[in-house]
Amino acid sequence: MSDILSQAEIEALLNSLATDTESQPSPVASAPQQTLQKSGGKVFEVYDFRRPDKFSKDQLRTLQMLHETFARLAGSSLSAYLRAPISIDLISLEQVPYEEYLRSINQSVFTVLSIPPLTGQAVLEIELNLIFTMIDRMLGGPGKGVNRSVLTDIERPLIRQMIERMLTALKAAWEGVVIVNPGIEGMETSAQFVQIAPPNDIVVTILFEVRMGNQRTAMSLCIPYLVLKPIATKLSAQKWFAGSNRKVSHAVRKMLSHQINQAAVSCEVVLGESRTSVRDFLKLQVGDIVKLNTSTAHDIKMNVAAHPKFHGKPALNGKKLVFTITDAIEE
Repeated sequence: MSDILSQAEIEALLNSLATDTESQPSPVASAPQQTLQKSGGKVFEVYDFRRPDKFSKDQLRTLQMLHETFARLAGSSLSAYLRAPISIDLISLEQVPYEEYLRSINQSVFTVLSIPPLTGQAVLEIELNLIFTMIDRMLGGPGKGVNRSVLTDIERPLIRQMIERMLTALKAAWEGVVIVNPGIEGMETSAQFVQIAPPNDIVVTILFEVRMGNQRTAMSLCIPYLVLKPIATKLSAQKWFAGSNRKVSHAVRKMLSHQINQAAVSCEVVLGESRTSVRDFLKLQVGDIVKLNTSTAHDIKMNVAAHPKFHGKPALNGKKLVFTITDAIEE
């Protein structure tokens, strides 16, 4: 029993410790997070109990590769949709408490997502600057931002269309790990109305930089740990590579095919050609007749993107001049 300290002795030790701490700051307390401390030749890493690491380094690398694929696919999809060069790059991937994530963001559109078959919700956050720039581009403008923080009833469906395209890219990127069907649950412009997790719960935050013209803005994806926990064992680089080689390539082909099918190409019908001297060209006047090298008995060519693709004949459809295709030109 002599080894057991009395209450008075315990209080004396605590008071002594408090006095030492006040007179000389603790190196651990004053060091920033993840600072290495050396003691007796050994190296120790400071552990923050408020921000416990839920994922291993291998799992974080897998999440990073997965969302780098998402960034590439989303950038290509939005570029084709808005007809403007858009580049999306992954900047960082962190594990932080949910309240810390919300405090770091303002002036953004928060889209609450469901990711079935996974339970729970995620958040896709896009800066308002970028949102208004994209909307201006969708409506035929040059891509000019607007300095306001409220979305109109007309703008919300337009934003929804853009985000649905990004979710298609997210689904394609995730197919190497799990088949998901992300959908939009809601849209907010204030972080206080976006409660997908308790404040102290750990979430994975993926930060992206979006470049559109001369504008650089931020976008982020926030997924609670509890949403990813059921598939944590699948988040290994080896499994992701095996799955991505088999599945994502098909998804990418499908997405690219869809984008190509919507691309606009120029078509022109060449009625004929004529060669003349500069002297005769300078004498041309309204009402003059220029003889072409095309016979009325022969077909004429139709060029697609400046390449001859079809033969056919001109015709009339009401008051419109039309072109009837007779055969394809073999290359």
